[in-house]
Amino acid sequence: MQISIMGFVVCALLLTAGYYMRGPVIIAMIAALAFGSTSLMTLTSLGGSSPLIYTMFAALFVGTMVIRRHLWSELGTAFATIRVNWLIVGLVAYAIIGAWLFPRFFLGQTSVFVQSSSRYGVVEASLAPVNSNITQTAYFTLGAITSIGLSVLLLARDRLEQVRRGFLVWASLHCAMGAIDLVGKLAGAGDLLAPIRTANYVNLTEASEGGFWRIAGAFSEASSFGAVSLACIAFSYTYWRKSGSRYARNLTFALLVLLLLSTSSTAYVGIAIISLPVLVGLGQSLVAKRFSQDDVLIVVTFTTGALLMLALVLSDRAFFEPFVRLVDDMVFNKLSSDSGQERTYWNMKSLQAFADTGGLGIGFGSSRASSWPIAVISQLGAIGALMTAALALVIFRGLGKMRGAVDRQTEATVSAVRAASLAGMVAGSLISGTADPGMLFFIALAVIASTRARVRLRSGYAAAAPAPTPPNRLATQYGAA
Repeated sequence: MQISIMGFVVCALLLTAGYYMRGPVIIAMIAALAFGSTSLMTLTSLGGSSPLIYTMFAALFVGTMVIRRHLWSELGTAFATIRVNWLIVGLVAYAIIGAWLFPRFFLGQTSVFVQSSSRYGVVEASLAPVNSNITQTAYFTLGAITSIGLSVLLLARDRLEQVRRGFLVWASLHCAMGAIDLVGKLAGAGDLLAPIRTANYVNLTEASEGGFWRIAGAFSEASSFGAVSLACIAFSYTYWRKSGSRYARNLTFALLVLLLLSTSSTAYVGIAIISLPVLVGLGQSLVAKRFSQDDVLIVVTFTTGALLMLALVLSDRAFFEPFVRLVDDMVFNKLSSDSGQERTYWNMKSLQAFADTGGLGIGFGSSRASSWPIAVISQLGAIGALMTAALALVIFRGLGKMRGAVDRQTEATVSAVRAASLAGMVAGSLISGTADPGMLFFIALAVIASTRARVRLRSGYAAAAPAPTPPNRLATQYGAA
């Protein structure tokens, strides 16, 4: 085991910031998601696995939950009122059993893609137990336990304000480190964030595409930065529109600029997908003639940008040629590239593995795909995929009709966290190679489920309370007495 001093330094800074923001563990755990290539240690006994720092905070959070005085009664209340927790437990149990059983039961009966032990890269091999069966299942289980613990805490005592602050710090750190990375490359200083890249990853941080530097931020490559940028933009934009926060508005535009400059095909395709609900919302406001100042700001911003681009084209027709080539290479010709064909092959073989195992799956962590839904189907099989889809549906529904039963700040926070998770699922569907939906998915699940449970409990208590005696009847009774 190799210890990373810089990883502990980053953790200490996050804990300190969380302490001053009155939520050391929760805020630090969420903010740590911005550090996608920083680890505390490298586990040589598990093939060089490097747990990222958010796992330490998640384990610390679970530890603080375990020592709570009334944990068992709170767990009983949580499982009685938040039925989705039972589904989480069932999925985790199925994943653990499958990770141990299926690679042995279907040994050598299908081909999978695993990390090479002799060199960096993914190689095709026959199905067999691998280290990632342990590591990826452990990450998945930790996320699930964190979700249950957070739902218990949010149900017993409202800590939603800490969650809100954590997400704002997360998005802000991600934006700041993206800007630092870009400025360092443009200034010729190289990778300024190299000291915090302590995970055992292949770092593609000084690559360029079409003459443009690729922004990696605190991640190991531009595609990961672009994927997290989508989630951050979804959070800040939704929170801005729901709460009217100027800080969230400015953060949204800053993140959008970095995303457009990132040269990530994941970012470009993803932003096109998540922009559709925004356009639908603007269209509905236009039809209903209920344009707000924020709606006007968005329309004016994009109109001004379009006019500026038109003016540049008229003055110099060759001005946008590098950008056109970049988009053409990163989006339209991506599938025809070597990496695009390779990832398509991964997905095809993953679906073939699902068929070869009779729909049971090859086991959690047994292989690598290039799309989260395909990874879920191939690793967890039909049963696990249905349970995962049910959890994703909870996030997709959000508060639903309960939006009117919560205050504006609560609705803004829950809606923003939900939007971030949905954007993360979109990004994962484009590039993720594991069946683990990630910590963001589990946090959003806990926030939505616990908020809905609090509304139901409050409504139930109100319905069970005796109706107050009308004042005129009270007067009559006391008068008669």
